Amino acid sequence: MKPVIGVLALQGDVREHLAALEVAGARPTTVRRPAELAALDGLVLPGGESTTIDKLLRIFEVHDPLRAAIRHGLPVYGSCAGMILLADRVLGATHDQQTLGGLDVTVRRNAFGRQVDSFESSVEMTGVPGGPVPAAFIRAPWVEDTGPGVQVLARTRHRGAAPHAVAQDEAAAGTGVAAGRIVAVRQGTLLATSFHPEITGDARVHELFVAIVKE
Repeated sequence: MKPVIGVLALQGDVREHLAALEVAGARPTTVRRPAELAALDGLVLPGGESTTIDKLLRIFEVHDPLRAAIRHGLPVYGSCAGMILLADRVLGATHDQQTLGGLDVTVRRNAFGRQVDSFESSVEMTGVPGGPVPAAFIRAPWVEDTGPGVQVLARTRHRGAAPHAVAQDEAAAGTGVAAGRIVAVRQGTLLATSFHPEITGDARVHELFVAIVKE
């Protein structure tokens, strides 16, 4: 039976995640209300703007029920802004920004630079067979440090500039990012990536999440 996996549909690239989940063998659905959480086997927190999603979570009264569901073991995958929302600690957050938490990591917002510094690269990702995963980094965070229960699944491959000093041409070539930065992690049933696999046409990261949900 296909697992029912929701995509939080308050803001961000919802449609792309729905399509990738369907390819990955799930039954995707949108989620906007607290009552819809009960029917889910898993949930995706999409990319977008983390502070906006945070505010909408509270406006729609989803924040506290979702936080509780995560604590009770709901599998969740967060991409880009979703990674920030899952992090226990955030560097560069606004003064009133809250997270859902659950991942024992420290995440730096906009670590790879501004919108104009967005780039595409590829990463070797543990748990994803078939070679490097195409990855789109759009105002992406990275993980500064992890707790003992967190598994690092992927890191950047190239040496280059210090944080917030990535030139546009370097970023486009994938050479301006700091060496070895953590861009994908897993802790139990929680999965997070700095990048957007849902817009590359490669559903393998979503297949990994579907497998985590089925576990």
